[in-house]
Parts: sequence; C-alpha cells; structure tokens
Amino acid sequence: MHLIKDSFHPYTLLYIGEEPSLIFGVTSKEKMTGLYIHIPFCESRCIYCGFYSTTSLKMRDTYVDALCQEMAIRRQQEYADEKVALSTIYLGGGTPSMLHGGHLRQIFKHIQENYTLMDDMEVTMECNPDDVTPAFCDTIRELPINRVSMGAQTFSDERLAFLHRRHRSQQVPLAIERLRAIGIHNVSIDLMFGFPSETLENWEKDIDTALSLGVEHISAYSLMYEEGTPLYRMLEKGKISEIDEEVSLKMYERLVEKLTQAGFEHYEISNFARPGYRSRHNSSYWHDIPYLGIGASAHSYNKATRSWNVDNIKKYIEAISNGILPSESEIIDSDTHYDDIITTALRTKEGININELEEKYRHHLLTEAQRHIAQGLLTLTDNHLSLSRKGLYVSDMVMSDLMM
Repeated sequence: MHLIKDSFHPYTLLYIGEEPSLIFGVTSKEKMTGLYIHIPFCESRCIYCGFYSTTSLKMRDTYVDALCQEMAIRRQQEYADEKVALSTIYLGGGTPSMLHGGHLRQIFKHIQENYTLMDDMEVTMECNPDDVTPAFCDTIRELPINRVSMGAQTFSDERLAFLHRRHRSQQVPLAIERLRAIGIHNVSIDLMFGFPSETLENWEKDIDTALSLGVEHISAYSLMYEEGTPLYRMLEKGKISEIDEEVSLKMYERLVEKLTQAGFEHYEISNFARPGYRSRHNSSYWHDIPYLGIGASAHSYNKATRSWNVDNIKKYIEAISNGILPSESEIIDSDTHYDDIITTALRTKEGININELEEKYRHHLLTEAQRHIAQGLLTLTDNHLSLSRKGLYVSDMVMSDLMM
C-alpha cells in the first residue's frame, strides 16, 4: 500500500459537463469547470517534496502576470464560443501563501474576467501555517476563498525540523483560530506518518492533536522516498532508514480507527472528512472528470488527451508572453483510460461504477475481481466495485491485478 499525496497529479479540476441548472445554478449551455492554479514559490524546500517549486522569489510579479495571460489565451484558443462557469478553484503549490495580497487580487480579478463564478463554489488555497498572519487574513477576507488547506504534517517540532518545514507546531492552532475569526469554516490539514524511528505512540499523539483542533478535513500520507529528493539521497547514503512496513500498516490502521470513531467519513484512501466537507476539487479528480491546470508544470486532462505545461518558470513566462501555451500532450487510448479509472476511482469509498464501463472492460474487471472478492479484498454492491477495509492495505496489488 502506498499512501502518496495523489499518486497521479494533485493539480486541478477542470470539470466540463452539461449538467442542468438545478444543481449548480447555471444553464445547460454553460460548461462547469474546476480551475487549478499552480504557485511554485517556496521560502525553503522540504526534503521530501517532489513537486515543481523554486525558492527564488524574484519572478513572482512576472509569473503572476503570466498566469493571468494564460487564462486569457486559453479562453481565446479553447473556449472562445463557450461560456465557462467555475465550480471549484484551487490555488496549490509550492506555497500559494508566498504571494502577497496584490498578487492574489490580480489573479482573482482575471478569473472573474475570464470565467463565470458559480454560486456555492469551493475555493481552496494552500497555506503554510506561519503565513497565516493578521495581515494575510485581512487579504483573505476580501477574496472568495472559503476553504484553506494547511500542511501541518506533524505536531513534533523535531520531526518538522527533520523535514525542513519552516513552521513550528504551535503555529497550527493559532492559524486555525485566525482563519475561524474571518469566517473560514472549512479547514483541511495534511498529516504525515512513517518517519524514521517514529513510534505508534508518536503517531497516535499527532492524530489526537489534529482531532483536538476541530478541523473539517484531514489528509494523511506515509512518508515517501521519491527519487531525486534530498530525503531519497539520505536514504541512499544510509543516513536514515525506512520505517518497518508492519509498523507503517499499524499506523494507517490506527488512523482509520481514530478518525472514523471521531465521526470522519473515510471517503478516499488518504482522505477523511466530516459530513458534508469532502474536497469537491479532489473528488472530481478521482471520478474521471476532465481538468485544467494553469501555471508552470500544471497538468490538464480531457479523457482523450493529457497535457502538461513546461516545468520551468523562465520558459513558461517566455512562451506565455509570446502568446504560446507551453505544453506537451499525449493521446490516451481506451486501455490507458480504463487503467486510469482503476487507479483513481478505486481509491474512493464509492469505488467503480461498473455500469459506466464498456462491455469489454466490464467483463475484464469482473473476471479479474472475482478472486479478490472471494478473499474479502473487494466488495461488489449495487454495481459498484470497491476496496474493503482489508483491501485498503494491499490496494496497490489489487489495482495492479485489475489493470489491462
């Protein structure tokens, strides 16, 4: 089992569909869209992070200009004859809270100019706990942001220092208190487990502390050693050792037990929400809904093709300034699309709706699933195939067996 932070791409959700106005308050002629904007700036780089980012802040102004230009270019080139309505907006990174108020106001101004904003939108911004200052909160209060996601990771200052996180544990509850004071009632925090030498008791303390904060959403991931990161190099050089797999599994078991007992819905392998507080942005991603990413390294997907912007800020800004979308793309064949559904939808509580599959893939899936159903790793209920509690612990193996 690998509990990776969105093992595919965490970026974006461009939801494009012809849903009726009764649900979202837009006409059937309008396309419903979730928009992700990638902010690659960080004050310092965490040793485990494999996402595209930079610690140089010199190009923040020109980068934000380019983001706004990309929105306009995409509207002209891809949606000129269509009215696009946003159902979700997600500012991710990097560290979006490294932008100042002027940057954020500029971004939202151009979002409003290029899209229709739907009622009851989910607008998420990722923040570092230490960035949530009174001045930052004054800025957020002016914007349509109604959900904040913070990387708490752990409440041990020793482990935070090991990760090269720049905040300290006591700054998390202070940040939440400040967000509540300005009307943010949808807060998510990330937790991480499986540190070298971490004990089950250490992890339980982190879970209990997280629950005491009263947040609406918790995402929890095992520490991963991604090739090319400082953490991976430390492992290669023998400076640290991976935690025992049995201990890691017990940590995950305890996580599920404690959060479900506290009233959280375990709606995706690594995600838990209080009733009504699922991440709408990521939920769309796991259910095979097309998405669009704006910014350097951001990915887009429309079921037929997958594309990605260049992962270089200078090249990104240069291309956009010349009116060019700096992206590459690949065509997704039907087998690859099926495999993508296996590795995303099966992560969720609902699982895969087998009635939505073509006969070829439905037959393959049900045939390969039989032995896992017999072993209690999968369940088939009301035409939905999903992982059992037991199956969660061997999800990688199960998914691999079901793929083409």
